[in-house]
Amino acid sequence: MSYKIKKAIISLSDKSEIRLLLKTLKKYKINILSSGGTSKEIKKLGFKCTDVSKYTKTDEILGGRVKTLHPKLYAGILNMRDNKNHKKELKKNNYDEIDLIIVNFYPFEETLKRTKNHNKLVENIDIGGPTLVRAAAKNYKYTTVLTSPHQYKEFILDLEKNRGSTSLELRKKLSQEAFNLTAYYDSVISEYLNNTNNNHFPQKKTIYGNLVEVLRYGENPHQKSAIYSKNNNLDIFQLSGKKLSYNNFNDIYAALSISRTLPKNNGTVIVKHANPCGVSANNNKIQSYKEALACDPISAFGGIVSCNFKINKKMALELNKIFLEVIIGLGFDKESIKILKKKKNLRLIDASNLGEQSLINITSHFNSLFLQNADNKIFTKDNFRVVSKIKPTKKILDDLLFAFNVCRNVKSNAIVLSRNSSTIGIGSGQPSRLDSCKIAIDKMKKFQKISENDIIIGASDAFFPFVDGIETLVQNGVSAIIQPSGSIRDKEIIKFADKLGIILVFSKTRHFKH
Repeated sequence: MSYKIKKAIISLSDKSEIRLLLKTLKKYKINILSSGGTSKEIKKLGFKCTDVSKYTKTDEILGGRVKTLHPKLYAGILNMRDNKNHKKELKKNNYDEIDLIIVNFYPFEETLKRTKNHNKLVENIDIGGPTLVRAAAKNYKYTTVLTSPHQYKEFILDLEKNRGSTSLELRKKLSQEAFNLTAYYDSVISEYLNNTNNNHFPQKKTIYGNLVEVLRYGENPHQKSAIYSKNNNLDIFQLSGKKLSYNNFNDIYAALSISRTLPKNNGTVIVKHANPCGVSANNNKIQSYKEALACDPISAFGGIVSCNFKINKKMALELNKIFLEVIIGLGFDKESIKILKKKKNLRLIDASNLGEQSLINITSHFNSLFLQNADNKIFTKDNFRVVSKIKPTKKILDDLLFAFNVCRNVKSNAIVLSRNSSTIGIGSGQPSRLDSCKIAIDKMKKFQKISENDIIIGASDAFFPFVDGIETLVQNGVSAIIQPSGSIRDKEIIKFADKLGIILVFSKTRHFKH
């Protein structure tokens, strides 16, 4: 079903490619209504248009806040062309049908990136634009609505194909895109206002995102998947290699979450299946990679390496020695890219422009959404309490905090063993904390050379409910342990640690990761 387009409203903040539109509208003798800056631009380009205020015989008021909110416009858009009563009412009021709406909104989201000035942001909340779009989208059976320059070419082709009309199929598609846009636009505003009131869990919650890419598949080939971003693109940039998969992205962000907690321009993280299999904060870049790799070189095969620094030629040559799926760096120099690109499938990810970590994490199950604050608390010594008789040196305390920081990024139950701010054994994802201890110990014994003088650190993401976990660690060389407090047996644990002659530090916070 098609209806010839005779009259259009154009109101644009993004006036790119407007000339292309105007030439087509002129070709099909479509009359244009416009206002403000759009009206001036149309006339400047040499095309005719009628100002909305002249058409409605009502001046813009309130400094331009009210200019398109008029029954003559909305009756023209919303009338059902095959409804006799609607036709009579239009005729009675001397209203014309309006068949095409070309509108984009005040750039609220772009303004939000540039300023924190609340008044400026409020003035960039569009009212008339979304109202016009919603009206046209509701009446898509008869009315065409365009909300982005990306739609212009498809519209022009359809208009030409139908000799001045548009197909119902296109109008329905454009309607769906219009409602997606108005929902997105309101969601951005809603989140901004919620954040200004520190209301992260409002009664009604909307989540928005821009499609970045439809992925090859999800975790498995039979699952469909896509990645969205709150920006128009991701803050990470792929320099080369195969297309990223769902699992790749999951691992990349797991690695970056740890890298962001390491000292600036320092440290290496290796991840496999979203769990770290090696982390080092050694300030020697090459050595940090070697120590992270040494923690579990078997698991690292086919894994993801995140270097919390710019990758140079020397580092690239080292990374090229084993099979890796992804290498992340805070930039790459030309020589390193040349070396690493020789492996055509190897993905290189530049994370130098990565923004701040999300404040809220979102997961879903069945028809429920779970929201929680991100566990990205920056540790300070005030968060911890030395409870053993033996006190740690500054270096040992720093090593304890390093191990505990890694531990919170390991799937629960989590145990991390470290030495000199490099992991030497990681036990993850076990229902029993004691089993996680045994896995971490087995990894350490398999891949590390331990001397009698080594100070081995043990970290647990939650408290040990019994002394058996601590006993197992100490029997295998651990001499300093960090864990959250909160067990009814905390006093028993402290007493046991003193009996064994080890350092015990309690954290005020627990750090499960499920």
